[in-house]
Amino acid sequence: MANTASAKRRIRNSARKAIYNRLHRSRARTAVKKVRAAIAAKDLETARQELRKAISYLDRAAGRGVIHKNNAARRKSRLMKLFNKAAARSTTS
Repeated sequence: MANTASAKRRIRNSARKAIYNRLHRSRARTAVKKVRAAIAAKDLETARQELRKAISYLDRAAGRGVIHKNNAARRKSRLMKLFNKAAARSTTS
């Protein structure tokens, strides 16, 4: 248990920030999962809409310091690569 007033404040701040971080990280992860599910279901129009949301949520999380900017960039890159691959397959077949 914390003894000093400053340590007690840090505990309160950490708890508040953990909730904030969890919200934004969860939102981004859910959006990414929705994109992947839409691509797996070969529903490219839904995937395109969800991809825009996912990119937005990832950028927001990175901007707020919840995840590192390179982490967000890597996830967006992989999603775009997956989406473009699925789009190319659907046009050729």
